Amino acid sequence: MQLQLISIVLILHCMEYTNCQHQGSRHRQHKQVTGVSSQGCQGGCQTCSVYNGCLTCKPKLFIHLERDGMRQFGVCLASCPNGFYGTRSPDRNDCIKCGSECDSCFNRNFCLRCRAGSYLHKGKCTESCPDGLVPSDTMKECVPACPADCDSCQNGDVCTRCGPGHFLLHGQCHHVCPDEFEPNDSMECIPTVHCEVGEWSEWGPCSRSGKTCGFRWGEETRTRKVLQNPSPMGTPCTATSEKRECLVKRRRCKPKGQRRGEKKKRFNLQEKENTEARRERKREREKETVDREDSESRNKTEHRPRRDQSRDAGTV
Repeated sequence: MQLQLISIVLILHCMEYTNCQHQGSRHRQHKQVTGVSSQGCQGGCQTCSVYNGCLTCKPKLFIHLERDGMRQFGVCLASCPNGFYGTRSPDRNDCIKCGSECDSCFNRNFCLRCRAGSYLHKGKCTESCPDGLVPSDTMKECVPACPADCDSCQNGDVCTRCGPGHFLLHGQCHHVCPDEFEPNDSMECIPTVHCEVGEWSEWGPCSRSGKTCGFRWGEETRTRKVLQNPSPMGTPCTATSEKRECLVKRRRCKPKGQRRGEKKKRFNLQEKENTEARRERKREREKETVDREDSESRNKTEHRPRRDQSRDAGTV
């Protein structure tokens, strides 16, 4: 009997010893795998392990657990990603997952932005808005219904597109654009632009038909530039040029350049031709005079012998 008791005690001691060795081995193996260290950590980690990444973060950073297959890997961030909110405590700062309907949240019970298909109302995400509110697909929120004459709006006070026959100005719809505004092709009221002109230039030279000589009265001109063209309903531009009468210096216009030289040359040539023609006509007249005188002289000579013969015949 005693031998049996001694055998049982020895067996129990042996089992306890074997279990202790196995636990010690597992602890050493986990310690080797985990590799907890405060040196060589990156990305804001204060302590880390090879298998689990960051275990604790440096001050003011949040620890966030990212899933990698079947395990979670710790990273340290300055702010929590979408779908998580941050909590701070003296020991550590954690990123906690928002509710399933929230895209971002302030805490587990207060959403800041909803996922697609839901609309935010008082920190909650709902598929349909309460009475008096309408869902906004752009804001993903429940907003007041659009004002009268408004086709679409940002909220109950700000319109983004007006109904037919109305014009949008500063989020409000108008039947007619207010003073100093005018409608454009997009049915919006835009500021009216008036014409702006610069200062007058100096008066130009006094001339007439492009000449500044040879006449007593002429005109002089001054101009100014358009600095700003008007919009369709803006004040149109006034005259940009003015003319007035003036006195042209009464002096003879002098010939200029090759044209005047050619004109003078043609004039001299014509004068020469006219002189030659006059001389030729004079020679012809002189020749006619000489021929007439010769003819008269011959006639006189012929009449004289005839008279002498008549006297001689009378004597006989």
